[in-house]
Amino acid sequence: MIDFADIFPTPKSVIGVIHLKGSGDQDIKDRARREIDLYVSGGLNGIIFEDYFGSYPYLEWALDYASHSALPVPYGVNCLNFDSLCFRLAREYACDFLQLDSVVGHVKPRDEASLDAFFSVERPSCKALVMGGVRFKYQPVLSEHTVEEDLLTARRRCDAVCVTGDGTGMQAPLEKIRSFRNALGDFPLVICSGLNDENCAEQLQIADAAVVGSFFKDTGKDTGDVSAERIRILMEKIARLREGL
Repeated sequence: MIDFADIFPTPKSVIGVIHLKGSGDQDIKDRARREIDLYVSGGLNGIIFEDYFGSYPYLEWALDYASHSALPVPYGVNCLNFDSLCFRLAREYACDFLQLDSVVGHVKPRDEASLDAFFSVERPSCKALVMGGVRFKYQPVLSEHTVEEDLLTARRRCDAVCVTGDGTGMQAPLEKIRSFRNALGDFPLVICSGLNDENCAEQLQIADAAVVGSFFKDTGKDTGDVSAERIRILMEKIARLREGL
């Protein structure tokens, strides 16, 4: 287990997503560099690279770039749909953290033991903090257990639990965030969809951190371009929240 505060010591940390959007090789790379600079200068507490628009080779390129850039913030990876590659990339590119969209309940009950074995193989050889989803957006729910029981299992498989709404950019319902917190106790809880300048104070009174992508785009949607102004707006709200802690 890795202590969440060792990687994200700032209370209510905000992690910016780089979706690797672009119209071609040079545009994807130039855009990623620009987004890194915007997130760092905007005071974010971490950056996560995800092959949401760009394909796997661009994910490797971005991680290689980050690993040689002496970034002043932690960086991580989410290799969508391929958890074993996520662990491999985190090891190879010295990532501080990684995100898995689901760590429990998304496989048939007969396969939960295999999933347990997967984590027992991968985690000891990886120094990255693992953030894992439970009842995560777009993931199937095949569990025969209650969400509370699955959250207890998640505590064994990851170092922080991720909570989302039903889709990209969609707000996680406050009652869902509260129910996760009640089941997890003081175990780290990260909001991974729909955080914005209007709900951040209420949601981060409960959760410990947030991964933000869509809000930072100029359109407020995943397809937009990262905006320095929208970064400023949210981070000023977060700063006021921290002052009140």
